[in-house]
Amino acid sequence: MNLDRFYAGVTAISICYSAYLAEIIRAGIGSVPKAQLESALSLGMSRGQAMRYVILPQAGRMIIPPVANEFIAALKDSSLVSIIGLRELTRAGREYYSQFFVDFETWLVVGLIYLSMTLSLAKLVSYIEKKYRIKGLGVNR
Repeated sequence: MNLDRFYAGVTAISICYSAYLAEIIRAGIGSVPKAQLESALSLGMSRGQAMRYVILPQAGRMIIPPVANEFIAALKDSSLVSIIGLRELTRAGREYYSQFFVDFETWLVVGLIYLSMTLSLAKLVSYIEKKYRIKGLGVNR
């Protein structure tokens, strides 16, 4: 089987982080008090309705920070995909350096691009956290 390099890279990153994300989601659902489920069931909701309308909205708010952390880590780890030949930012920096032999400036620009991508993603996550904050839970900023 001949797998395209792009799909191989996406598959590798997906497999690497899917277990982490599944555990984060499981922990988020487990963090919602059991009384919430019992209350929803006592109101006449089915288990599916209770999960959809009561448990998952609360869990979704709780898992925003760790899921965002995993996406930022995946962004950084995407440089490992260059090992299998997929052109990526770090590999592009290596190719630029091998052509022009400008060492410090090349890696400074690559680092600044990674920093800007990471900071913009962190800013987006901060906005999402503030938008879906649960009042009275955690530290209010």
